[in-house]
Amino acid sequence: MLTKDQHCLESIIEATDRIIEYTSGIKSADDFNNDYRNFDATMMNFVVIGEMVDKLSDDFKKEHPKMEWIKIKGFRNIVVHDYFGIDAEEVWQIIKNKIPVLKSDIQHLID
Repeated sequence: MLTKDQHCLESIIEATDRIIEYTSGIKSADDFNNDYRNFDATMMNFVVIGEMVDKLSDDFKKEHPKMEWIKIKGFRNIVVHDYFGIDAEEVWQIIKNKIPVLKSDIQHLID
């Protein structure tokens, strides 16, 4: 049986996989911004990641202080509360540079 923390970590992996899938054929931040369906679907998965980080136990987060839990949750808040002010270039850089690392780091925590 999965613990709550394991479930949250697996949900984060699933959301990172979806972000990677939804953006795999897109070449630039402008193309990403203009692809409304994939943009919206990707943003929703950033929300899922932030929600799952928030649901992780405090003990688990304290055991893994190198993870940027606060920044991850903070980005979720930006997506939710300032959706129409989101900078597509900034999001694109997060997708290309941070999501693969996050996926790898979370997978290591699961293993």
